[in-house]
Amino acid sequence: MTANKKSRTIQEQLDLLKARGMSITDEQEAILYLSNISYYRLKGYWWDMQTDSVNHTFAKSSSFDDVIARYYFDCHLRLVLFSAIEFIEIALRTKMIYHLSQSYGGLWYLNDVLFTNKDEHKRHLSNLQEEFARSGEVFAKAYRKEHPSEKPKSKMWENSVKPDAWLIFEVATFGILSKMYKNLIHDLPEKSKIANEFGLNLHNELSGWLEAITYLRNIVAHHSRVWSRNMVKRTILPKNPRNQWLENDLVEVQEKKPFLLITSMLYLCNAVNPNNKIKNKFLDLFKNSPDIPIYKLGFLNNWETEPLWR
Repeated sequence: MTANKKSRTIQEQLDLLKARGMSITDEQEAILYLSNISYYRLKGYWWDMQTDSVNHTFAKSSSFDDVIARYYFDCHLRLVLFSAIEFIEIALRTKMIYHLSQSYGGLWYLNDVLFTNKDEHKRHLSNLQEEFARSGEVFAKAYRKEHPSEKPKSKMWENSVKPDAWLIFEVATFGILSKMYKNLIHDLPEKSKIANEFGLNLHNELSGWLEAITYLRNIVAHHSRVWSRNMVKRTILPKNPRNQWLENDLVEVQEKKPFLLITSMLYLCNAVNPNNKIKNKFLDLFKNSPDIPIYKLGFLNNWETEPLWR
């Protein structure tokens, strides 16, 4: 098959950027970057520097150094985001295990009466089973050794002894946790209690927020660009939040860019532990990157004056 375009050498890529008006102060260093970070990966960081999206010409102030600075800023941002996601994920896992096990026993997750969509419940159980069957965690291997099955791993549920929630949920992905929480029947007191402990009054608010965070987690886990990205999944604004939320109305760009989702994550972290260091990690990153236009992430409209961010 014939390729749509001819593959360009690293030098040709560099020459093309220069021809389109990008300033490159150190060509050897630029070649090194392009040899290790693909042209199209970097493209997302210089897209807004273009004055003509057809001919792809750059504004006079466009610099390859600024592109690389944005790229590494985004790398550090993903690390902070992953730290916040981890904080929320572990808290969600703990609360689901504790509250539901206290009320319905350690095998509550097998009881389809607790779930709205029975077919989805079966799929989630299958995913849980697969994760637990291949987990290298000490407790998972110990369980499998203590309860050997003559059945293949795909039939592990046929064992007479099933792993309790506090075992199997420790290997559950954030996505499965989010989906199983959402699928819990809506009038379940424990579902509301978990939402309340995250500072939200309505369980559907938490479900929506978790879904958006799962989407962001997948972006971060695949090392994809967060910088200036429009969020396909967004958190909804909470109704009568229990804790400190934003005092000013958001402009549209703040809702569609990462700002709203990041702020929502900070809110959840604060509800779990008011003494967490997540906010400081974001603020330190911004402080140490004074030349990075963070308004591209939706951090504008006097965001820094919000009590939640002060």
